[in-house]
Amino acid sequence: MVKIRLRRTGKTKQPSYRIVVADARSPRDGKFIETIGYYLPTRQPKVLEVNADRARYWLSVGAQPTEVVVKLFQRRNILDEQGKVITEA
Repeated sequence: MVKIRLRRTGKTKQPSYRIVVADARSPRDGKFIETIGYYLPTRQPKVLEVNADRARYWLSVGAQPTEVVVKLFQRRNILDEQGKVITEA
């Protein structure tokens, strides 16, 4: 199964995350298929960049987002409150 999840980068106690598409069996910071965005929670205000087209593509072919990624996608209006993909009008 393919998952959309966060990959931790950055220094100790200064985390930054990349939003990646990876096989569910690979480790958190291991091999991945594609990077579709990044999240910087330590900056003020927090920075969240997502390639919405690629995120919608991966969701349409069956990739499963983790709980944290679902919340981030809801902030960017990629997913609605029920977790369904919002298509661009």
